[in-house]
Amino acid sequence: MPKVLVIGIDGVRPDVLAEVPTPNLDALAAEGAFTARARTSLPSVSGPAWSSMLTGVWPDKHGVTDNDFTGKRYEEFPDFLTRIEMVRPELHTFAVADWPPLMNADDGRPTLGVTIDERRPLDGFELGWVEADTRSVELAVEHLGSADPDALFVYLGNPDETSHHFRSIGEEYRAAIALADEHVGLLVAAVRARATYAEEDWLILSSTDHGRLANGNHGGDTPEERTIYYLVSGPSASRGEITDSTYIVDLPVTALAHLGIEVDPAWRLDGKVVGLAR
Repeated sequence: MPKVLVIGIDGVRPDVLAEVPTPNLDALAAEGAFTARARTSLPSVSGPAWSSMLTGVWPDKHGVTDNDFTGKRYEEFPDFLTRIEMVRPELHTFAVADWPPLMNADDGRPTLGVTIDERRPLDGFELGWVEADTRSVELAVEHLGSADPDALFVYLGNPDETSHHFRSIGEEYRAAIALADEHVGLLVAAVRARATYAEEDWLILSSTDHGRLANGNHGGDTPEERTIYYLVSGPSASRGEITDSTYIVDLPVTALAHLGIEVDPAWRLDGKVVGLAR
C-alpha cells in the first residue's frame, strides 16, 4: 500500500546542510536518492517557493510572487494534498505547518487547502519557532500512531527564522538545522512504528524552499539563494545521487506518482517524477 510523507524544512542551504551532523537525513539519503543541486523558484522567497513545492507549478501559473500571496490561483493549481482529495477522496490526507500563511488566509484560500482531511495550523511567531516545530512534529507523530494517513505534509520553520534573527548562517543556524534533523528522526520512527508498516510502502520526500546569503537574506537569483536539496527515500526510491536536473516543482509530482495518481495533462503541472525506481 503506497503512502507518502513530505517533510519541508524552511530555508536550508545545501552546502551548510552538508557541514552539519544530520544522521537522520543521511540515513534517509542512504536508503534512497539525493541531490544538493536542485533549483527553486524565483524570487527565492517562501510564498512563491512553497507554492511551487506544493502545487507543482511555477509562479507564472500559481500566481504567488511574494509573501503577500496576492494573485494566487490555487483554485486552478491546488496543493498536492488537495489534488489527492479531488481525484482520490478515499485517501486520507494530513498537513501541519507553523508558518501561518500556509494554513490560514483571510479569503479562505490558504496554500494548503481546506479540504485536506486533517489540518493542524500552528503559529511560530506566537509560540516561538522551536516550540512550534516541536508541536508540529508531535501532532504528526500522534496522527501516524492513531490514524491511517496516506499522504502527509509536515513543515518545519525554525532554521529559516533562526538565520533571519541572527542575520547569519553560523552556529545558531547550524544548530537549528541539527534540531530539524532530530525532528525528521522522530517522524521516521513514527512511520516505522506503525503496526501496519510491514504491509505499507512508505516514500519519504524532503526538501526546502530556498537557500540564503551569508547574512541570512534571500530572494535573489544567486546560486546560494536558489540551490536547494531534494531527497527521496524508501523501498520505491531509486538509489544514489540524482544527476538529472531537479526542481522544486518535481516533489509533488513524485508524491502523486508514488500514490498511483496519474497526472492529467489538463492540470498543466510543470514538475516531473524524480527519484522513483518504479
